Amino acid sequence: MKLDDKIALVTGAASGIGLATARALAEAGAAVVLTDVAEDAGAAAAATLSDAGFDVGFVPLDVTDRDNCAAVAADVIERHDRLDILVNAAGWDQIQPFVDNTPEYMDTIVELNLMGPVNVTQAMLPALTASGSGRIVNVASDAGRVGSTGETVYAGAKGGVIAFTKSLAREVTRNQIRVNCVCPGPTDTPLFAAQPEKMREALTRAIPMRRLAQPSEIADAIVFFASDRSSFVTGQVLSVSGGLTMVD
Repeated sequence: MKLDDKIALVTGAASGIGLATARALAEAGAAVVLTDVAEDAGAAAAATLSDAGFDVGFVPLDVTDRDNCAAVAADVIERHDRLDILVNAAGWDQIQPFVDNTPEYMDTIVELNLMGPVNVTQAMLPALTASGSGRIVNVASDAGRVGSTGETVYAGAKGGVIAFTKSLAREVTRNQIRVNCVCPGPTDTPLFAAQPEKMREALTRAIPMRRLAQPSEIADAIVFFASDRSSFVTGQVLSVSGGLTMVD
């Protein structure tokens, strides 16, 4: 899958799935703008990829801050003249019973996991429209498709991302923009490693393939949606979960 001469922006690119996606897009030939709220980690990730010979850069971005999203959109146009690919990979979760969720926790989950992609997409949409062939890939979660114990509000937010993907795909097809969604299952990321050990073990045992996904395996699905290999695909949701979820 070739993405030569394409400009891509990835949120949450300092680590995990976002970083793996930035690398995969760069390997396919795209110039990639890494963004993350973690400035030191994001800059270090971009430096590592740049040292490996890839055309990448880093811009700090808080996806919950609409003004910041607008400023980054303007910065991308100033630097690159256009934007072809947007990957909304930023996200965060903490497993806990719903009854224990504080209002502050719930607000954070929704603002980051649902409104984050909404904010970034709205800011970047004019540039994606101008490109004539924009591609948006949202990273949701299988928790948003089938639910997940201890992740009730997170599942609701990710379910919102799935619905947002489908509705936006209908709205922007007239502008030659395709919008699709990847739903990872349990993945070997720093976020997953921070969860309780018993929870990690139970999830791993529940996967028919008996292992976690690697971030690069999620990135492969994202690159498929970002490439011309999916030129007649929009509004679709793809689970990458080792068989943990099998949704009609």
